[in-house]
Amino acid sequence: MQRLPVITAFGGFNPAGRSSFHRGYKRLVLDMLGVKERDDVLSDLAALMGLRTGAAASGPLDARLEQQVLQGTLVRELESRFYDYRHCHFHQPAELCSEGGFRFEMSARQLPSPLPADWQVETLADGRVRVRTATLSVMLDSHREIPVGSAGQLPTGFEPGQQYNSRFHPRGLQLAILGASDAVQSLGIDWNLVAEKAGPDKISVYASSAMSQLDPNGNGGLLQSRLRGGRVSSKQLALGLTSMPADFVNAYVLGSVGTTGAVAGACATYLYNLRSAVEDIRCGRARVAVVGAAEAPLVPEVVDGYATMGALANIEGLRKIFGDEIDFRRASRPFGDNCGFTLGEGSQWAILMDDALALELGAPIHGAVANVFVNADGPKKSISAPGPGNYLTVARAMAEVRAILGEDSLRQRSFVQAHGSSTPQNRVTESAIFDRLAAAFGVERWPVCAVKAFLGHTVAAASGDQLTTSLGVFAHGILPGITTIDRVADDVHHERLALSMTHVERDPQSLDVAFLNSKGFGGNNATASILAPHVTESMLQKRHGERPLTEYRRRNEAVAAAAVAYDDRASRGDLNAIYRFGEGLIDEAGISLEGSNMTLPGVPGSVALPDVNPFADMV
Repeated sequence: MQRLPVITAFGGFNPAGRSSFHRGYKRLVLDMLGVKERDDVLSDLAALMGLRTGAAASGPLDARLEQQVLQGTLVRELESRFYDYRHCHFHQPAELCSEGGFRFEMSARQLPSPLPADWQVETLADGRVRVRTATLSVMLDSHREIPVGSAGQLPTGFEPGQQYNSRFHPRGLQLAILGASDAVQSLGIDWNLVAEKAGPDKISVYASSAMSQLDPNGNGGLLQSRLRGGRVSSKQLALGLTSMPADFVNAYVLGSVGTTGAVAGACATYLYNLRSAVEDIRCGRARVAVVGAAEAPLVPEVVDGYATMGALANIEGLRKIFGDEIDFRRASRPFGDNCGFTLGEGSQWAILMDDALALELGAPIHGAVANVFVNADGPKKSISAPGPGNYLTVARAMAEVRAILGEDSLRQRSFVQAHGSSTPQNRVTESAIFDRLAAAFGVERWPVCAVKAFLGHTVAAASGDQLTTSLGVFAHGILPGITTIDRVADDVHHERLALSMTHVERDPQSLDVAFLNSKGFGGNNATASILAPHVTESMLQKRHGERPLTEYRRRNEAVAAAAVAYDDRASRGDLNAIYRFGEGLIDEAGISLEGSNMTLPGVPGSVALPDVNPFADMV
């Protein structure tokens, strides 16, 4: 009997705002909400963006403020807080010549080492020198346009580093701290109690970035410092590692001594980490697993790299679609006429528990992860081209859901969160996979969503965006349409797919499962199957019986109230980010070992050391 990985909390931040309590999801489907709920969503965003504070941070917005919130969220024209894409700085190398040569003065401390062979140096007073040379190699300050003007940016005015003492932290790690903190506080249970009940060695954290931290406080600054005439700092290399989102959350949010890992798989990174978490819980290696990813790729070098590959929606390509008046808010166009994907930034986190612990703690039940399947593409002609691995992941996920829930759930009560990157190649290859497998499994009109239309491609966190959106669909029944396109492109395969350009409302009880699909450079394919909360509760009742479920509901009342109290505070702009730098340090001298149990001072519970030979039949 395998344990069921139950989704008990989720949180994070992306261009739609805060993810917990379905806040970000509601921004996507804002036009389908009632007046009161719509006002609540906009008020929450206004507080997050610093547009309203204190006692005034609640209630309906006036028309001007509402428009400011709407225009400052989701995919939009790149804001100058990142860089000016029309006027981006670079160095232009040049060789200068003059018939009479060059003569100039400079500080002796600025002399290059070794001196160029044709330099004649004369020592002057006050530590200065005079240089004579016939030629001079220089780097001239220049500016050019990076012809990519759209991006999925955090809400305008929201700066994650202002929410805690984030000195020298790269933006991706700032997002990791805030995202994990949001998830932990939305759980509604004191984390020390969770750790005590689970056991210190039964908590796993799997999280990473796909591209490392590439801004000036991370690897970006590390690689640029000497070329820019600066010095490498002691923090840039360490903080630039792809494993840092997990390491920061272990150290500064959870204080965890349990299992940790950082799996990177290009655009499928989130699902790769989710797979590790699911395996830990299903086999009993962990009772709690925290899964996350954080990516902050909106730096000129990254955008320049993707643009040079021809992967991004650039100005020229968008003009062919829109004409001279480009609509940057509709630049990300999955399965429509498109010209490349749109980069985004974000961080998403989920907390999984085994089914017994979730019931014991009265934890929220937002759904469950049935499985995550991963397959490579095999031989490849191009590292960025798609391949057959995604057929395997989708087919395996569909087949297992059919085995768990039956034909009807798969054919009539499931939907897909497509990778939907908005490239001409993806719209053809991914739609072909879905269409062919729908036919093979007897699915007639398979609903397909593509949240990158609203958020852009947040790289490592992209499938986290899919997960939180799916949990919103399960709660509210509104399938986000691909509203950035006017028509499905002619080369898209959709005989058995339902690709809607408007939001579609369903009874939440009529949706049993969501498939999250991800395709990444290098042949990194992953597909996850997420079970709806009503399906999860039915499975729990069958395994544990009615009495434990009744007791669970009683315990959950206080938990839900605590979680809502956090949501109320956060909606007024008080995120109260968890960042425990230097707190609760473990005195290694106090670690004790008694028999087969090890205890660590200040850490709830003890760790049982292995005392059974797993290879007894071989020894």
